[in-house]
Amino acid sequence: MSALDIRNLIVFSDLDGTLLDHRNYSHAAAAPALARLRHLEIPLILASSKTAAEITPLRKELGFSDCEAIVENGSGILEAVDEASDEGDATETSYHAICQALERLPPCLRAQYEGFSDWSAQEVSDLTGLSISDAANARKRRFSEPGLWLGSEADKARFVEAVTAMGLIVQQGGRFLTLSFGGNKAERMMEIAARHSRQGMTPFIVALGDAGNDLAMIEQADLGVVIPNPAHSGIPPCEGEATGRIVRAEAAGPEGWNQVINSLLDRAENNRS
Repeated sequence: MSALDIRNLIVFSDLDGTLLDHRNYSHAAAAPALARLRHLEIPLILASSKTAAEITPLRKELGFSDCEAIVENGSGILEAVDEASDEGDATETSYHAICQALERLPPCLRAQYEGFSDWSAQEVSDLTGLSISDAANARKRRFSEPGLWLGSEADKARFVEAVTAMGLIVQQGGRFLTLSFGGNKAERMMEIAARHSRQGMTPFIVALGDAGNDLAMIEQADLGVVIPNPAHSGIPPCEGEATGRIVRAEAAGPEGWNQVINSLLDRAENNRS
């Protein structure tokens, strides 16, 4: 494990249910820790199922536009921007090919899966609690298709087998079953961390999340943090908890996020003094 040094910390964080309150999408409770990260110039890499269109304004609001972001559950990367630019770039889209693959499924399976391409902005808003404008941005997909499985578990297994045979990857998040052509948060985390490596200094990676699609990221970090989320069953006990490499926040959402990050920064600053 890398040494905990304030100069080489890099934080990767899920959004919904982690940095953002699951009910109202607020990050207000995490404001003190966010301010400390900005002041100390510690990178905060947002890692979410959200699209580039959703993350761009949020990243700017949080004050971390100069950091990359992981979008659509790791299916793509939104690049950092400088002060003169409003939007980062993202690699080319594979979304059309995902939708085409879904339409090649047997009708009895296709009918039991409803995704963002099937829903209007109003329907996405009703399902997620997002505003209409935010829901419209959530539909601007480039790399993945989240959706809901409406059928039986037996048919779900057949659906997963069929789309996997087409080259798609299936990930179950806290709310949606998401399809993509590969890439996950953990892979993108390591890719971005490598960019931040400097001669003689390896990043100390901290990763926070609340759901199953965050688990690989949490397990591969130098310090993984499980944020409890009362809205779902969360992440089961992890092997790294026995050694303290994975910890659990005491509070849910941004409140727990704030407590853990502030505690970590206190520890890192004490090591420096």
